[in-house]
Amino acid sequence: MTMQLDISTLNLQDALDLAVLIEKEAEDRYLLFAAQLGERYPGDATDFFAMMARNEQRHGTELAQRRRLLFGNAASRVTADMIEDIEAPDTGKPRPYMSPRHALNVAMESEVKAYEFFDQALPGIQDPEVRKLFVELRQEESEHQGLLKELMSKYPDTLEPDLDPDDIDTPAL
Repeated sequence: MTMQLDISTLNLQDALDLAVLIEKEAEDRYLLFAAQLGERYPGDATDFFAMMARNEQRHGTELAQRRRLLFGNAASRVTADMIEDIEAPDTGKPRPYMSPRHALNVAMESEVKAYEFFDQALPGIQDPEVRKLFVELRQEESEHQGLLKELMSKYPDTLEPDLDPDDIDTPAL
């Protein structure tokens, strides 16, 4: 059961804890997708999801280090059960033989979702430090979208299954 989180009451420590949890949830979801799909060849959708997991992990680590520098080991008031799918892609997104382009689209939806979360939260935030952090995080999500668009240009614009001839079961005659 997800508990409600009142964004307007966050202090900077809470906001950093929230940001770390958002990145961790996304990392875990991408790792789940990679495990569900299984690697078929270098550069497939699984490779892309594994790369996204590494990126989310790296960003989460940076945020956690920043939090520790400012607040040490102070107990967190924000917990994982207070968030759900803020940036993490929907669990129903992976498909057998998912193409890398399809995986990129899933990641783009998640980056847009995270951008919208931070953007929609901003008007209700009173604390200037939290506001500044959310503006920064929103900008990072926008930059991530730009990187994904750049990657998308390298793949065919199709969501058709990514099948090799060896992947197709042909009935015996």
